[in-house]
Amino acid sequence: MSANPPFSEAEALAALDWYRAAGVDVAVGEAPVDRFATSAVAPPKRPLPTTAGPAPAPAPALPLSSDPNETRAIAAAATTLEELRAAMDAYEGCALKHRATQLCFSDGNPEAEIMLVGEGPGEQEDRQGKPFVGRAGQLLDRMLAAIGLDRTKVFIVNMVPWRPPGNRNPTPEELALCTPFVHRQIELVHPKVLMTLGNVPTQALLSTNTGITRMRGTWKTLTVGGWTGPVLPSLHPAFLLRTPGAKAQAWKDMLSLKQKMASERSS
Repeated sequence: MSANPPFSEAEALAALDWYRAAGVDVAVGEAPVDRFATSAVAPPKRPLPTTAGPAPAPAPALPLSSDPNETRAIAAAATTLEELRAAMDAYEGCALKHRATQLCFSDGNPEAEIMLVGEGPGEQEDRQGKPFVGRAGQLLDRMLAAIGLDRTKVFIVNMVPWRPPGNRNPTPEELALCTPFVHRQIELVHPKVLMTLGNVPTQALLSTNTGITRMRGTWKTLTVGGWTGPVLPSLHPAFLLRTPGAKAQAWKDMLSLKQKMASERSS
């Protein structure tokens, strides 16, 4: 007599019914299996692919930011705007340069009496190598035209000459590196008046933590090396595109600039 006689059809159906009631829905085999022991076994390591030659060298890391004393020395050594541009183009210490398309040095007339300082290049500025050539630049042109100015009568620069990734604001470290270049541009151009456009240049050049909405419209005095002159903080054209209601404040600033220039020429 067999130790395990086969189930009759009725017994098999009864067993299946009992399994179903117990929650069994998959047949995994006749012998028990310790699944915990199986999962504890480390999988075999896959062999690494062989190469015909030496392994490729890792990509070089971007250079770390340098000491601002270095950029101060580089800027001070330039005696003309052309020399300064060449020195900035050759400078490798700022990581922004390695992500940007090209140097965005300046636009306008280097002999102008009015100098405008913005924040940093955007996408269009990065492509063309000039500040304020996108939508914000087109608005700036209209603002200047409203008081009888154009780019032949102003000189335009940015606080950082290379585009920050994603059009973000420059970091304090990036500003510390690039501000000596802007200081030297101011010294070499020697304008009669300076206008800062936006929070970044206003706070960086005037060494303040006060926001642009509180600073705008109030004339300040700035000394940079051998240059001392009046500075008017104003709103950035990009901010005006996002906040059209603030254009009235910017218009007051442009009228203040026009009046200041008239008084400077008559004095």
